[in-house]
This record gives sequence, C-alpha cells and structure tokens, in this order.
Amino acid sequence: MDYSFIFYLVAALLVLTGIAGIILPALPGIPLVFAGLLVAAWADGFAHVGWVPLTLLGILTLLSFAVDILATVVGAQRVGASRKALWGTVLGSIAGLFFMPIGLLAGPLLGALAGEYWHTRELGRSTKVGLATWLGILLGVALKMALVVAMLGLFAFAWFF
Repeated sequence: MDYSFIFYLVAALLVLTGIAGIILPALPGIPLVFAGLLVAAWADGFAHVGWVPLTLLGILTLLSFAVDILATVVGAQRVGASRKALWGTVLGSIAGLFFMPIGLLAGPLLGALAGEYWHTRELGRSTKVGLATWLGILLGVALKMALVVAMLGLFAFAWFF
C-alpha cells in the first residue's frame, strides 16, 4: 500500500498550521512550515527536492527567529522602551490569545503600554512605547509572511524544475 498520500496530507496540515502560527504567537509558524515541506520532500524520497533547497529552507527558517526577535525589539528600542514594557508585550501577547481575534492585536499593545506605564508613570510615553512595540510586531508578521512565501516559492521551484 502506498502511504505517500498520508505523508502529503500531513505535510499540507503542517504548512497550513505553520501559516496560522505566523499570526498566532503560541505556534512556531515557520518551523512548522519547514517541517511540512521536509515531510513533502521525504514523501517522494527526495526525488524532486534535494538537500540544496532543503538547506536553503533551513536557513530561511533560522532567519525567521532573528526576524521575530529583532522586529519587536527594534520597534520598542526606537522609542526607548523599558524591560518592563518588553515583558508586558510578552504577557499581553499570551493574554491576548484568550480574547481572539481582538486580543491578538490588543494584547501586545496593552501589555507594552502597561509595562511602560508601570516603569515611568507617564501615560503619553507609555502609549508611544505601546504603539511602537505593536508596530514592530506587525512588521515582524509581515516579514515572516514574506519568508513563508519565499519558502513556498523555493520549494515549488525545486519540485518542478
């Protein structure tokens, strides 16, 4: 019996879950996409997609970790956010998961705002830090989406050519 259909189905589910994980902070988005593409390549014995494209996909996956961290930190640091604001962003992101879909957007913003307000007791500054941190997160999501499109394009190119 040929089980390749099951492997392709698992691969597709991993890729789709990974794409959802780009937006949902609880899921490791791009690593799941990479795992799905790896399973798809493995399903046909690496006949279409070999080690060179898979190595490039692995590098793009590692790059996604840097994008994830740098986008948030750069957004926060540009306005001088405190460590409490960064911790507030993390906690707000987690709390936001319980209030989907609005919580995904509002959680990090409110968390950063609350953390900075706790640090400075200045509402105007705290709002500025919250918005900058939130914009950094949105930039990170956009960059990770671009990485996933590049990964899917590279995989498709390797598969068909």
